[in-house]
Amino acid sequence: MAVNSPIPVAADLKPVAGIELGHAEAGVRKANRKDLLVMKLASTATVAGVFTLNRFCAAPVQVSKAHLEAARISDESAGAIRALVINTGNANAGTGDAGLAAANATCEALAELMGCDAAQILPFSTGVILEPLPVDRITAGLPQALKNLQADNWFNAAEAIMTTDTQPKAASRVVTIAGKTVTLSGISKGAGMIKPNMATMLGFLAFDAKVAQPVLEHMVKQTADKSFNCITIDGDTSTNDSFMLIATGAGTLEVNSIDTPEYAELAAAVTALSQHLAQAIIRDGEGATKFITVTVEDGKDVEECRKIAYSIGHSPLVKTAFFASDPNLGRILAAIGYAGVNDLDVSKLDLYLDDVLVAKSGGRNPAYQEADGQRVMKQSEITVRVKLGRGNAAATIWTCDLSHEYVTINADYRS
Repeated sequence: MAVNSPIPVAADLKPVAGIELGHAEAGVRKANRKDLLVMKLASTATVAGVFTLNRFCAAPVQVSKAHLEAARISDESAGAIRALVINTGNANAGTGDAGLAAANATCEALAELMGCDAAQILPFSTGVILEPLPVDRITAGLPQALKNLQADNWFNAAEAIMTTDTQPKAASRVVTIAGKTVTLSGISKGAGMIKPNMATMLGFLAFDAKVAQPVLEHMVKQTADKSFNCITIDGDTSTNDSFMLIATGAGTLEVNSIDTPEYAELAAAVTALSQHLAQAIIRDGEGATKFITVTVEDGKDVEECRKIAYSIGHSPLVKTAFFASDPNLGRILAAIGYAGVNDLDVSKLDLYLDDVLVAKSGGRNPAYQEADGQRVMKQSEITVRVKLGRGNAAATIWTCDLSHEYVTINADYRS
């Protein structure tokens, strides 16, 4: 069960003008489950994305990147992205040329049904790696997904992209910018193999403003760096990670430059919603019982702060101590020490566990009592705060503990 994360309420998820969502039960891996999603976009939409850096990036990642690039350089509206198609149950990764052919075949099948070009379709997959994609099942399910297209289908869409997630992840926001209303809705999935850049993670966020393509490309990178690239569950970077922003252009707000108040306000709203969706992944981490915020402050630069934060967040010894509520906090100091910040002066370092000062000036705080550490460790939400004493930079990541259930889930995943 996800840590302090209630299941989204379908009625609270707002339709976004310019996008419709339809799902189907295609039987990609298991029968009688939603496993296929189509997102149909208005012709006015612009789309931008960021993807995994894993060198074994999946076939749909390769095809989506190529189609996005073709749309970006196209001067014709006919080149705009018209739909996204997502399947769960099979990652179509590690599948070579056959996998690329399968991803392209999926695009061709949907394009034929929609009356557009295959290059106007973006494919996404998640699930088991190194197995052939059952294209026939996916193409057979596409008519049903199109039949189910609705603007208010965000909850079903969130369910249709789940793998080991215990619950759907979705949220909406309505904001007013320059006197104009903007509606934002998004979904995400992921519960394991989570580490930047990015994670076994799919994220799709749409809003009804009109945003120029270069501006949206800037926004998606900026947003990812503050949200989906700030989470880790187990230190494994997946083959399929994708985060997409969709500006449908069906609303009244128009943003054509990053140097405007409108851009700043819209980017802030997009980032806040993305952080919510990213944190929902951590709260639903495989076997997670605790949600942990790691903040590193007073660093020379953001890069070294992130190095130290991720070193703590990736450490199995730290994460298992959190699971056991064991204040064996020397493990955190050790993780800081091997993070790769070679000129770190540990004599200036302070370590806090929530409000408890554990280590002061690089050593155990004389006033620290283990009972205070254990009090914090028993909480379901914990903040680790590190002060480096060497500058003004800071970084925050989110992670979870590592439990017996994590091993059970991943040992049984293919069965």
